[in-house]
Amino acid sequence: MSVVKINALEIPPQAGDAIVKRFSARLDALSEVHGFEGFELLKPTGENEKRWFVYSRWSSEETYQAWRDSETFANSHGGPPKADNAEQKPVSTGSAVLEFEVVASADPA
Repeated sequence: MSVVKINALEIPPQAGDAIVKRFSARLDALSEVHGFEGFELLKPTGENEKRWFVYSRWSSEETYQAWRDSETFANSHGGPPKADNAEQKPVSTGSAVLEFEVVASADPA
């Protein structure tokens, strides 16, 4: 079965628009990655959770690892170059990766 990776990001309140813009600009590249099954950027809406979650689903641990070790991953996580070719700084102030194996699922009819 599939594997799920969730990156829990600590995003300052004023940086929400920036994180959405950065992820949205790179979504097309994921659709061409072997083993990629899905992606969602989740914005917190309740009082109990302030972290943003980056949810991705992969056909296997091996396909996820291959993507994580790829040039595509490196390019997408370095941020677009600024006018002076300097690297763009991260929006998040912290993160933690949560890893799961899908053992049961349902799809809509």
